[in-house]
Amino acid sequence: MGTDFYALLGVGRNATDDEIKRAYRKLARQLHPDANGGDVAAESRFKEVALAYETLRDPERRRRYDMFGPDGLRGAPGDGMDPGSIFGSGIGDIFDAFFGGGSAATSWSHQQSSARGEDAEVKLSIDFAEAVFGAKKQVRLRLAVVCDACGGRGARAGTAAARCPDCSGSGQVRQLRRTMLGQMVTASACPRCQGFGEVIPSPCPACSGDGRVRQDRSLDVDVPAGVDSGNTLRISGRGAAGLRGAPPGDLYVHLDVSPHPSFVRSGFDIEHVMHIPMTQAALGARLSIETLDGTEEIEVHPGTQSGTTIALKGRGIPHLRGHRRGNLIVRIIVDTPLQLTKTEEELLRRLARERSEEVPELHEGILSKLRSTRS
Repeated sequence: MGTDFYALLGVGRNATDDEIKRAYRKLARQLHPDANGGDVAAESRFKEVALAYETLRDPERRRRYDMFGPDGLRGAPGDGMDPGSIFGSGIGDIFDAFFGGGSAATSWSHQQSSARGEDAEVKLSIDFAEAVFGAKKQVRLRLAVVCDACGGRGARAGTAAARCPDCSGSGQVRQLRRTMLGQMVTASACPRCQGFGEVIPSPCPACSGDGRVRQDRSLDVDVPAGVDSGNTLRISGRGAAGLRGAPPGDLYVHLDVSPHPSFVRSGFDIEHVMHIPMTQAALGARLSIETLDGTEEIEVHPGTQSGTTIALKGRGIPHLRGHRRGNLIVRIIVDTPLQLTKTEEELLRRLARERSEEVPELHEGILSKLRSTRS
């Protein structure tokens, strides 16, 4: 057929998949035989439109058509299909065409989906600061990759895949069944080619015709700022390669964040416990504190009680879907001295007397205790 498929659908050569689909649906409604009372010209045009759509909606067939024109489709997956069969395989296909689905005649894209590579999973340990600020990490895993020997085609070098003789390259076989509603046509994957539409007469010895081999690979992973233990990153297309050129699976990276010796995460805030002596709590002080962003100063007000919190704004965890950060919450713990020199004890007793606070002697000698008891 010498007709330009793009011109036939009324779209440009750079048209998106959605634009091609919309143009096809519009023309299919206008040209469908049921809507034209058996008009032979409309039916012929309808078949041409269907073939154009089936070619341009499939990435591989569209690439070959763009490079070589109609001649590039010979031997391609799906070649040899009946252009009118989009509405010839039962009522289900009619609903597909008019309400958003594809046709049963387009097997290659369906098979590519079913032959999609497996998803891969890996666990990645990161430290606390990497979880807060994000990091570029590397993971190593074993997975299926495209075979270098055959480029993923599955055929031995110097040979090529051939159109399946059982399904004529459609990837599907059909059976006619009689039901109470009349004759129905059912389609299923071709058992000989497993729905690919191609057979491999001479398989690649490196991959046995699968188009992929298993290898150890190192992959770069961009860890976004603000993640936490238990989060999983999904990286599209970085899983196992698909069979014979089918799309790859996805990579799922499960994150494990190592605890920090000084900080504890609480939602988007970071909590830190800071011990200060009673003198600083009573008199007040300006103290330096190490944060994840560097050294900063905090002000301890006179009379600060144990358990008081001081918030450093914007020094916490970044929000994954925003530009805000949580806070660094510093919790003050006032330490009471455990051991006092005689001088320190006397100074504190003088302070107690000055504040009229009763502080009994707890270290009286045995003789003093006896005298006290007798009197």
